[in-house]
Amino acid sequence: MSRSKALTYYITTRLLLAPLQLLTIITIVFLLLRATPGDPVDAILGGRAPESAKEELRKQLGLNLPPLLQYLNYVGSLLRFDLGKSITSRGQNVWDIIWQHFPATTELAIFSLAIALIVGIAIGSLSATRPNTPFDVGGRLFGIITYSLPMFWAGMLLQLIFAVQLDWLPLGTRFPATIPAPNTITGLYTIDSLLSGNFIQFFTTLRYLILPSCTLGVLLSGIFERIVRVNLKQTLRADYVEAARARGIPEGKILVSHALKNALIPVITILGLTFASLLGGAILTEVTFSWPGLAFRLYQGISERDYPTVQGIMVFFGAIVVFASILIDIINAYVDPRIRY
Repeated sequence: MSRSKALTYYITTRLLLAPLQLLTIITIVFLLLRATPGDPVDAILGGRAPESAKEELRKQLGLNLPPLLQYLNYVGSLLRFDLGKSITSRGQNVWDIIWQHFPATTELAIFSLAIALIVGIAIGSLSATRPNTPFDVGGRLFGIITYSLPMFWAGMLLQLIFAVQLDWLPLGTRFPATIPAPNTITGLYTIDSLLSGNFIQFFTTLRYLILPSCTLGVLLSGIFERIVRVNLKQTLRADYVEAARARGIPEGKILVSHALKNALIPVITILGLTFASLLGGAILTEVTFSWPGLAFRLYQGISERDYPTVQGIMVFFGAIVVFASILIDIINAYVDPRIRY
């Protein structure tokens, strides 16, 4: 089988398996929510509400039905792309909640991923090109520490230092209440402020982005640092790199044009896994920094036992991760011709 046919077969198989992966996510989330202590009716009406009122609300929400029937009804709704309505947000459609909060999470994720790539590749390259030196030891320690630090602890520590003690950066949220927020065009405040030509809003948005994006980005950069350091060390010992040195090509050009380009191929592969980590880390980061993104709304939904909102957001996140991993595999196959499926 030719490489193009094998790749087409692999992509088709992954796309056909994607609904099964999503169904597995849906089932796990559905079961975990029902197994979690707490009643959404009590969260809405309070524990002292009359039992008759609670039963009436359970009927309205469909929570009086057997779990299997609730599950089948929910899967049927998903097949119609209906995520349901929030229990605690005055019946707001879950799709509306997603479109309202997802831009904030997207903006945080983009800046965090950019910081993770820049810091990880820079430190990994520095460590790999100076083996058995303090730079190499420091790079390894950086990878271990950033991978091990709890996200919420690092976030609170940075808030305490830069927001409370030094008063250099704002403490939390996405934008101050004293300044009008950028007009909603894309939902990304940095882009919307630039499109509107309002540089005050743009720099204000950046100030509020620095702490949460740096926290999430630096802690994720350890993954890229280790991947780049290991692969770049191996690449610098390859025959074609030695041949380039023998031809008198400057070391800097060898690093950029020959070694680093090949060493970064595994980074593309790890991007898919990092993207899932990014969404998981976004929950802790958004809660720590009171960032009004979709991950923070998910946390609120879990606290309020808002079944439709939690299920809808988890399905949305699951779909993003599944299709992002497929896209990364496709890009990786085209970038690296040695890959066979």
